[in-house]
Amino acid sequence: MPVPVPRQRNASVSEDSAAAASAGGTPDAPASSGLSDGDLTLLVIEDDPTGTFTVPELTESAGGTATRVRIRTARNLTEAERLLTDDVHCVLLDLALATGSGSGPGSGPGVQGGDDGLDTLRHVLRIATRQAVLALTTSTDAPRAAEAVRLGAQDHLFRDELDGRLLSRTVRYAVERKRADTAQMKLAESRLRAEENSRLERGLLPTPLLEGADLRFAARYRPGRSRALLGGDFYDTVRTPDGTVHAMIGDVCGHGPDEAALGVELRIAWRALTFAGLCGDELLATLQRVLEHERESEEIFATLCTVDIAPDGRRAGVCLAGHPAPLLIRGSQATQLLPYQSGSPALGLLPRARWPRRQVELGGAWSLMMYTDGLIEGRTGPGEKQRLGQEGLQRMITRQLSAGLEGEALLESAVARVRKLNGGELTDDMAVLLLSRG
Repeated sequence: MPVPVPRQRNASVSEDSAAAASAGGTPDAPASSGLSDGDLTLLVIEDDPTGTFTVPELTESAGGTATRVRIRTARNLTEAERLLTDDVHCVLLDLALATGSGSGPGSGPGVQGGDDGLDTLRHVLRIATRQAVLALTTSTDAPRAAEAVRLGAQDHLFRDELDGRLLSRTVRYAVERKRADTAQMKLAESRLRAEENSRLERGLLPTPLLEGADLRFAARYRPGRSRALLGGDFYDTVRTPDGTVHAMIGDVCGHGPDEAALGVELRIAWRALTFAGLCGDELLATLQRVLEHERESEEIFATLCTVDIAPDGRRAGVCLAGHPAPLLIRGSQATQLLPYQSGSPALGLLPRARWPRRQVELGGAWSLMMYTDGLIEGRTGPGEKQRLGQEGLQRMITRQLSAGLEGEALLESAVARVRKLNGGELTDDMAVLLLSRG
């Protein structure tokens, strides 16, 4: 027979409320009991059919304010699961709950009668994932109390040493310890997720293969979705054994994870096809077949711009599939948009489309900026309706070149300026890369 704890005045749960809970009703919410934000709710799970085991209202002054503990009582695990709502902060489990027969009050889901109470504790720990858990036993059973803490209980209490002040203090400390453990676990999970995301990002974003090329490379990438690693934009740059440098940038319509995955597939396919010797219209036609096979619906399409730069670096072939034309920069102020071949549709729109390759003279010293429409669809100023557009981008880059910017600094300044003109972050995915020679 458990030793009763003396009943004190002003019990937090009235007999009517306890009766309602026993009958399957919902106990009063903490707000209706007049509890403040600092007050706590304790669920006591105890095996006492005679009702002599009682827990009084507990009040302890802490920092000049009184912390009250509101009590709920469950006689078995089935009743405990019903009373274990989100406003419960702590669970006090009597380890004697399962020491009787399997048909008594201690029986419940996942619990076998006649165990040492630790199986019952394991079950409570499984269902009370957000609450602190305290184990109640006798001082003669210290090893079992220590084992309860090892299994995950925040602390233990001895029944024959229990009083109101000790229980109040232990409950408060257990709740704070559980909150600290939860915060530490979330922090560890966040760090692990960040490390995994970093590894994933390094694996999905391309590593330019330009060994042996007399070119400098810079890129900026930003997905439009919050906390996303990748958007539907994609790019890549490789040098084939004949010395030709191939660059590509593209944009899958949409902003979700399916579009991001399709962008990665198209980039990997482009790299493989490029190393296999395909170029221009033949390469784009093959990529369209990949897109048609991999896309979720026939409404999905992708724009693409490909550039192949001759080994001497003075000429390039350009193919556009519904994509913005690259920006060619010569010297410190001269910029021009490469000719846009009209009638070249995006991949996935027309089954037998053609994408003519245009020859462009680059000269000795130059920079080639390739970008997705996320860079040019921002506003021309906060509150403005007009889009920046390709001509606006050309004027902006010309001004930045006059200020002496180039390479990484030019890209960084361009992206920052576009965001400032837009009045905040861009909602679309954005990719931009810069190849420079001389």
